[in-house]
Amino acid sequence: MSDEPLTAADPIRVGTHSGSFHADEVFALATLRLAHGAIGIIRTRDPEALALCDLRVDVGRKYDPSTGDFDHHQGDAGERANGIRYASFGLVWRELGPQVCGSEAIAEELDNALVSPIDAGDNGQELIEPTFEGVSPYHLGRLVASYGPSWDDPDRDAAEQAGFGEALKLADGILQREIAAAQARARATGLVREAIIAAQDARIIEFDRGLPWKSVVMKEAPDALVVIYPRTNDWGVQAVPADTGSFDNRKDLPEAWAGLEGEELQAATGVDDAVFCHVGRFMAVAGSREGALRLAKLAVEG
Repeated sequence: MSDEPLTAADPIRVGTHSGSFHADEVFALATLRLAHGAIGIIRTRDPEALALCDLRVDVGRKYDPSTGDFDHHQGDAGERANGIRYASFGLVWRELGPQVCGSEAIAEELDNALVSPIDAGDNGQELIEPTFEGVSPYHLGRLVASYGPSWDDPDRDAAEQAGFGEALKLADGILQREIAAAQARARATGLVREAIIAAQDARIIEFDRGLPWKSVVMKEAPDALVVIYPRTNDWGVQAVPADTGSFDNRKDLPEAWAGLEGEELQAATGVDDAVFCHVGRFMAVAGSREGALRLAKLAVEG
């Protein structure tokens, strides 16, 4: 079965297994669609039908890009330097990621952020240890699986095929947005570095617009504690995170500001256009650049 009709004009035909579908093959197919445009997808386990396909993903028990085979179940697909084993998404991404992203660096960034977690999940490799008993993060693998039919669906085959098509559309959108966001972060890198160099106080980095700054500041500005930046109608003051993905900051905003707004925050800070400080002490808002800068100086010196 195919998620869209095959025609003589289809540039390539891609085989994947029928039955239950998972995030690794769905995102691998989304990568192929992004790289090649319209593709014909055949979902089958029939070896003869698979042999007629140009590419085979997550099926066939063979990994060899030269023959168009991207399966990992036979155990010879290898693993990354960090030990995360390749699943079908990672194998296709290793081949086509730089092409669809436009650079090796962005492809590597997304391998860490998106591809590796999906591969790890498919290979049964845990990435985190639960903090709360019985509670774990909701992940893409579960989201994709939710498109599958229920056990008692009266027409399981039709429901499965329809769900597969919806899951593939979801993967298309996620992949395109993640690539676009990573490309935007790459475009911002030079501007962030310029702001770091221009800072009069290495603890306070000022931007003249909102842009993605965290990864560059965390890696290249070890003394930075807060950044300030213009918002739509006011200015933000934000603490620099201690590490990627962490809710801890290099230095929290002052405890006395936590949760205050308006006149209360103005009284606590002496900044007459202070607007708000988050109870988590990672960001505050002022009405002007001058007010944001004063809050920033108080925060790093307090």
